[in-house]
Amino acid sequence: MKILFLDNDGVICLSDNWGGRAKKYREYNKEFPHTPINKCPVNVRFDNLNKKAIKVLNEILEKTEAEIVVSSDWRRHATLEELGEYYTSEGIIKKPIGVTPYVEDVDPKYFRRFSNYTQLEQERVIEIKYWLSLHPEVTNWVAVDDLNLGIYDIYSGDIFNDNGLTNFVHTPLETEGIKQTGIKNKILKYFK
Repeated sequence: MKILFLDNDGVICLSDNWGGRAKKYREYNKEFPHTPINKCPVNVRFDNLNKKAIKVLNEILEKTEAEIVVSSDWRRHATLEELGEYYTSEGIIKKPIGVTPYVEDVDPKYFRRFSNYTQLEQERVIEIKYWLSLHPEVTNWVAVDDLNLGIYDIYSGDIFNDNGLTNFVHTPLETEGIKQTGIKNKILKYFK
C-alpha cells in the first residue's frame, strides 16, 4: 500500500484561503444562532482549499495510486468521514483512509501544548512514525507538510540524526503549497 501523509494548511489550503471559515461561520450563525463551530457542517468549519493545489494533488494520486492519511491538525476538528466529505466537496478524488494518532495517545510523556514550531514538528513526526509502525503493509510513503519534518537537529538546524522523517517533502511557501514548482516531482520520487 502506498501512503501520502497530507497536511492541509500550507499544502492544499494556502494562505490566501486562511480565515475564510470565520466568514462562513458568521454567515451560518445568522441562520442558526449560537451554534458552536464544532456542531456546524464540515464545510463551515474549514477554510476552502486551493483549486490549483487540488489539481496537483489529484495528479499525484492518479499517477501513484497512493492513499491519503491526514496528518493535519484538521483531524482534531472533524471525523475521518467528515474529512472525506469535505475533501470530495472540494474536488479531491480520494477520501482519506485514516488519520494519524495524537501524540498524547502515542506517548503521553511527549504531550504538551506548544507554541514553538519545532516542537509541533516533532509531534507530527512521532505521530507519523507511530502510524507507520502499525501498518507494515505500507510499501511506499511520503509526508507532505509546510512544517519541516525532515531529519535535522531541532536546535542547530544541522542534519545529522533521526529526529525527522526520511520520506518528506517540505512546502515552505504558504502561498504556493503543493503547487510550488518542483514539489510534485519530489513527491513522485517516493513512489517509484
